Amino acid sequence: MMNDIIADALTRIRNAAMRKLEVTTLLHSNTVEGVLKVLEQKEYIDGYKVVDGKNNKKTIQVTLKYDDADRSVINELQRVSTPGRRVYKHSTELKSFKNGYGTIIVSTNKGVISNDEAFAAKVGGEVLCTVW
Repeated sequence: MMNDIIADALTRIRNAAMRKLEVTTLLHSNTVEGVLKVLEQKEYIDGYKVVDGKNNKKTIQVTLKYDDADRSVINELQRVSTPGRRVYKHSTELKSFKNGYGTIIVSTNKGVISNDEAFAAKVGGEVLCTVW
């Protein structure tokens, strides 16, 4: 049984990027879909689509993005908050990550958003992962 579906999704994206795959398949959850929406807005991935599978189980097809030198645009994708150790940050602590080159993905009462949006909306929340 898998407890952390977000960590599984991030690991599948990292592994697919290391193998230079075009598309990878993730298990569906609303939180994972929110994380992918932020990754697509920040142009870390080309896109994603939700696919209905067998026995009413949904999956997500993620299209990865590479630069001109055929390297993944995602340098590091790291899970911060885990089921055993939740990490919460105030909006003032979410101002910048990696001098503006990286993004912190936060789960707030306004949904799953990036650190820039959380700082502008003055909301804090659970830090799901970081990417740069």
